[in-house]
Amino acid sequence: MAVSAGISEDAFKKGMRELVAAVNIITVAHNGSQDGLTATAACSVSAEPPQLLICVNRDTGSHDLIQESCKFALNILARDQEDVAMRFAGMDDADRTERFDLGKWSELVTGTPVLDGALVNFDCEVAKQITIGTHSIFIGHIVASRTGDNGGAPLLYGDGQFTGLATRE
Repeated sequence: MAVSAGISEDAFKKGMRELVAAVNIITVAHNGSQDGLTATAACSVSAEPPQLLICVNRDTGSHDLIQESCKFALNILARDQEDVAMRFAGMDDADRTERFDLGKWSELVTGTPVLDGALVNFDCEVAKQITIGTHSIFIGHIVASRTGDNGGAPLLYGDGQFTGLATRE
């Protein structure tokens, strides 16, 4: 199948800024190391078996740890967790080693850090990895989940900024 050249990277990024998405922290731990990143590229795959996917740039420190450990956690952030999102995105000038200094962290099944107070934590084992372009798509089989009890609104990202849902009157 022939594939056309497509659009420029700049045109792609400009267009994707219009796609509002939930803000997530993807975390991983392996051989005494832990890492994580802020991401919006995550979605459900199937309910039976329970699976989701994440897209991770191959140049991030987290990528290789996920690949080696075959596990990760997806933490869906609440609106009041913008500071954690900024920390894991490298937007607050903190050192990478300080990422887990914000928030309270625990574990579910795989030993991967999960953020307490997130709207939901999904603890996953990698079922499949697909490498395409600059990223890898990791399909995770969900082995445990925890729903937060704060009932808060989700943290969203769109037009280059963090935001939330408008409240209904």
